[in-house]
Amino acid sequence: MKTSVTSLDGLDLLSSAVLILDAEYRIAYANAAAENLLETSIKTLMQQKLDDLFVNGSTLDPVLQQAAEHQFADKRQDLALERVGREPLHVHMIVTALDLRDMPVLIELRENVQQLKQDREERLLDQSQANKELIRNLAHEIKNPLGGIRGAAQLLEFELPERHLKELREYTQVIIKEADRLQTLVERLLAPHKRPHIVGDVNIHEVCERVRSLMVAEFPQGLTIKRDYDLSVPEFRGDKEQLIQAVLNIMHNAAQALSERIKNGDAQITIQTRIARQVTLAKVRYRLALDLHIIDNGPGIPPDIRDRIFYPLVSGRDGGSGLGLTLAQTFVQQHMGVIECESRPGCTDFRILIPLP
Repeated sequence: MKTSVTSLDGLDLLSSAVLILDAEYRIAYANAAAENLLETSIKTLMQQKLDDLFVNGSTLDPVLQQAAEHQFADKRQDLALERVGREPLHVHMIVTALDLRDMPVLIELRENVQQLKQDREERLLDQSQANKELIRNLAHEIKNPLGGIRGAAQLLEFELPERHLKELREYTQVIIKEADRLQTLVERLLAPHKRPHIVGDVNIHEVCERVRSLMVAEFPQGLTIKRDYDLSVPEFRGDKEQLIQAVLNIMHNAAQALSERIKNGDAQITIQTRIARQVTLAKVRYRLALDLHIIDNGPGIPPDIRDRIFYPLVSGRDGGSGLGLTLAQTFVQQHMGVIECESRPGCTDFRILIPLP
């Protein structure tokens, strides 16, 4: 039975990628979604074997042969298709046996969003742990010499000859003030590790309202803070002060990114709470989780730092310490949660997920 490829044009309406293979397992048809998923033109895909597309494409040969021999109607599996010079493609694959002699195998590929999310979370957790160890060790290494530098500058100031005291004291004061500034920075770096974790019942809307009142006091003009609360979100056990600080750091960053819009009077931050169901965080499945979004209408995070915004000392603005988001991430992770971020010009969305009882 011969089949015209044009009779398959309806498959272009599908959002999942569809490939139909001929009797030699070469691609005889690919829909538009396959072109997008594989990042290869349909013209290039045609007549290629899967071995040509993926480094591990040959591992599919047994299941393709079984489909061609009608040993099953369809078979499903999750797999990572490796590509040269690119990230592996995590997909849910459905292989279907067709009753067509010239095109016996249909493959449907759906990007496995959950697997990608888990991989991203694992990278963030590993990255965060490495950051914390680096910060702790670096801060301790800096702290002791700073005390010596400050003390030496004070002693030097006492020993200055009276006739040169006025002009030289200016230099010793620079050393003392800079040592104090660095000491304050070190204390901020060590703060999350030194402060005890005080656990109690937390109402996330009380946290959001506290932060909102602080932001309104600091930015009384030009910034609108919208509330979109799901009042069914239950209380949970946590450290209220840490969560206030985490949300405040994110909102403060958003407000600073909105500086131009605040001047124009059209800056907006939205606080949204929802309940997420069946959420996997750090490989653990939770029935319910707090789903908190902090959304602003600013210019977006610069692309060159988008993947590094939770790294310590990375800032998108002049004069920023680059610690706000790092501390927010640390506090949320101490609640077994994660922070995610999606950003484009006109919309930056920080999402906090924390398990609920």
